[in-house]
Amino acid sequence: MIEEVTSIPETLQELLVRLVNAVPALISALVIFFLSLYIAGLSRRAVLRALKLRNANAQVTEMLMKLTQWSVLTMGTIIALQQVGFNVTAFLAGLGIVGFTIGFALQDVSKNFISGLLLLIQQPFNIGETIEVTGFTGKVVAIDMRATEIHTGDGRVVLIPNANVFTNPITNHSRTGARRVDLVLKVTSDNDLEAVREAVLQASSSVPGLREQPPPVVNFSTIEFHTVEMQVYYWIDTNQTDLLLARDAGLTAIKRALDQAGIEMA
Repeated sequence: MIEEVTSIPETLQELLVRLVNAVPALISALVIFFLSLYIAGLSRRAVLRALKLRNANAQVTEMLMKLTQWSVLTMGTIIALQQVGFNVTAFLAGLGIVGFTIGFALQDVSKNFISGLLLLIQQPFNIGETIEVTGFTGKVVAIDMRATEIHTGDGRVVLIPNANVFTNPITNHSRTGARRVDLVLKVTSDNDLEAVREAVLQASSSVPGLREQPPPVVNFSTIEFHTVEMQVYYWIDTNQTDLLLARDAGLTAIKRALDQAGIEMA
């Protein structure tokens, strides 16, 4: 009975000794953790300043800021845990196995995430530009971590997985600010072709948003039976008009000009 009574203070004493010995390690861990918080904030602001100087995409900036902040904070937490004797190696090994399993199960999600990040960094197109990819043509509305959202000219909302966008050819109709309008027309073969050319060129020059260079072109290509086929080319400024409006304006002006000149279309 006496031995049991005397063992209690000895146990408390050992506990107190352990706590006292653990205080320096605990203080070191707390200092490292709060220091990592401070450095993470500094790193976030440094990334923001660097990317602002390069006029980087806002979504890319936000993503890289968060990635940098959490990377520094994670590293600081690991170092802090090591100070108090936490077995970080075993924890990371187990975390790696879990991460591999989850990554394998979510490989499509990971693929789209990485592709979305690369699209935001490389910027083959920007929000508001009109692109054509995987058979869809429309204005880019958003680029998130899973898909690129475009709105087509007929009012459809299309979500294309980022991996498909990244690995397929992309046609950007807005990047250069210019677009060529191609028209194929036919007139009867008894018309004076030079008069036809002059009337069509004059009509094409009145299209709203027309670029002066290169100038409109009319080429006669084939004669079939009693008709002559011609191709009309003119360039428009996509910041002032779009392809559908420019095509409509061109056809309307050409038809009016040919009628006024007494030229019969086939």
